[in-house]
Amino acid sequence: MTRKNWTLVALALLLGAFSIYLNKDWFARDTIQIFSRSRPPRPMPANRKRAEPAPAVNPITFGFSHNLKLTSLKVIPVSDIETNKYPHPIWHLVSDSNSVPVKEFMYGYPLQGMHPSVKGATAYALEPGAKYRLFVESADFKGEHEFIPVARKQ
Repeated sequence: MTRKNWTLVALALLLGAFSIYLNKDWFARDTIQIFSRSRPPRPMPANRKRAEPAPAVNPITFGFSHNLKLTSLKVIPVSDIETNKYPHPIWHLVSDSNSVPVKEFMYGYPLQGMHPSVKGATAYALEPGAKYRLFVESADFKGEHEFIPVARKQ
């Protein structure tokens, strides 16, 4: 091969390596995004009475960009995280074997295949305006998301 051919081959390899470097996210794992939203509940019909008092905050829905088989889920007040070495969760669910893949769930509601870490425990009521952090774990993902509950309008 001539010097010109070797130069062209080297240039092609260099451009190929540069292209792979620029597109290296092809080989990266997908990122999973966690989001939360708070919406006012639908009004109840006038003929139905509520058995328990209305909560102080709007219901909160959490979601992921992909379906996840969760192994652990907990919500902890940020003030506890900042002041305590071992903060206590106000809602903690675990899965021993098979949890159903979920894309969305609501705070305080049970998830299929998961149970409270402490038998009989239920989710604490959220305080409006307080900061909380959601921790989620699955087989190959760990993530966290901060949220602030919105006060319910009466």
